[in-house]
Amino acid sequence: MRDQTIARNYAAALFELGQRHGEAQAYADAFDALDEVLAHDTVRRFLETPKVEVREKQAALRSALDGRVPEPFLRFLLVVVAKGRQGLLAAIRLEYRELLDAAVGRVHANVTLAREADAEAERLLTDRLSVLLGKDVVPHITVNPAILGGLVVRYGDRAMDGSLRRQLLSLKREMMHARLPELPADV
Repeated sequence: MRDQTIARNYAAALFELGQRHGEAQAYADAFDALDEVLAHDTVRRFLETPKVEVREKQAALRSALDGRVPEPFLRFLLVVVAKGRQGLLAAIRLEYRELLDAAVGRVHANVTLAREADAEAERLLTDRLSVLLGKDVVPHITVNPAILGGLVVRYGDRAMDGSLRRQLLSLKREMMHARLPELPADV
């Protein structure tokens, strides 16, 4: 929990800096460039090992990212490394994305379908969810045939289950608890 709080604080500071410079989206894109660099295990281990001097780590980051990311973002990364928090970069990125999404009215939704959807169906789904939620929705679609039909949408801490499976289970429960009418004795 403590690391998440620290990551959130770093992300909030970077987001404020990005807004001040009008580069909030550019900083989010800069995290993508950073991810490319950190995708190499040797680079990640180099940055995380305590045996390497902070100046060497900072020089390596500057060399890898100079010209690829905005200068204030690069300076932010150098401070993160100087404070020994480079292990939190992935968490900082996630927290930053959440702040940016909230600021621009965007929500990420996990959508489960019973079968693959074509591009047109995905566009319609995105449009309808955006209207329903009142925000720009970015769907992350997965397929699970077990839901039989319909869809399940999860966003934030909420869920909307419109699956055929849930509807059938609900109908089954209703039928099991339904009282049968009394039959006349002469039948």
